[in-house]
Amino acid sequence: MEKMIIVGTGCAGLTAAIYTARANLNPLVLEGCEPGGQLTTTTLVENFPGFPDGIDGPQLIMNMHQQAEKFGARFQYAEVHGFEPRNNHYCLDIDGQWVETQSIIITSGASAKWLGLENESKLKGHGLTSCATCDGAFYRDVPVCVIGGGDTAVEEALFLTRFASEVYLLHRRNSLRASKIMAERALTHPKIKPIWNSIVTEYLPDKKGEITGVQIQNVETGKISRLDVECVFVAIGHTPNTAPFKDKLETDANGYLVLKKGTQTNLVGVFAAGDVTDPVYRQAITAAGQGCAAAMEAEKYLAMLEH
Repeated sequence: MEKMIIVGTGCAGLTAAIYTARANLNPLVLEGCEPGGQLTTTTLVENFPGFPDGIDGPQLIMNMHQQAEKFGARFQYAEVHGFEPRNNHYCLDIDGQWVETQSIIITSGASAKWLGLENESKLKGHGLTSCATCDGAFYRDVPVCVIGGGDTAVEEALFLTRFASEVYLLHRRNSLRASKIMAERALTHPKIKPIWNSIVTEYLPDKKGEITGVQIQNVETGKISRLDVECVFVAIGHTPNTAPFKDKLETDANGYLVLKKGTQTNLVGVFAAGDVTDPVYRQAITAAGQGCAAAMEAEKYLAMLEH
């Protein structure tokens, strides 16, 4: 029987791991399918307090990981596939093995959404990606496009200007949803060319299966055209990673976990933090703060069980 299992290792999970480990709860931390979460796909993080010159996302995650290990957190590269409440504890299916635990902190984050077009899964890694930081350097001095209009899309487009010859920013509306400062930075950049009121209707690969362009449609006029690019970066939002918990834990219409009081879900002893609960802020610092809160609430819950 574990005292505490933390699902996920982004900012929320690692902060929870630091706090619960320091409280001698000996947490088992599950790395999941994307260890480190979305920060591992980010380069410079400029808005995390305490780093006036910024810090690389992967380095920040690595620092947190080492800090949690230093205090006794145990890490396991594994995914959760099932979840069952029992009388006074819970069971998790961890890669086919059921493990019992007194409490859980779910920090499984959110995953990128895709367009759902034909051959999409085959084209991933062949000129189709959701991570500019991971793949931008492969597309030096060639045109690329970013699909989306929020902060994520704008950040991707700005990052890609370091490598690409041109960055087309495709958005289905006639203005960006991104924050004013980010939108202004993108729209004044000489390499970024917005294409308004447009959607991608088809990926256009060559005979080898590498993307050479996209077919786009203007949503107002219906006009179809071709845009020649060598890579497509999809940045249209995220889906919370709540699949193993959906039938047992309350979620909103978009699948995000609903918190009842503080960081507690609808089940006593099951807490959640970070992007898996947060469709609004989605910041490293808010995730870390929520991870801290979840750890402190879980510690109180476990102390109550002992008395």
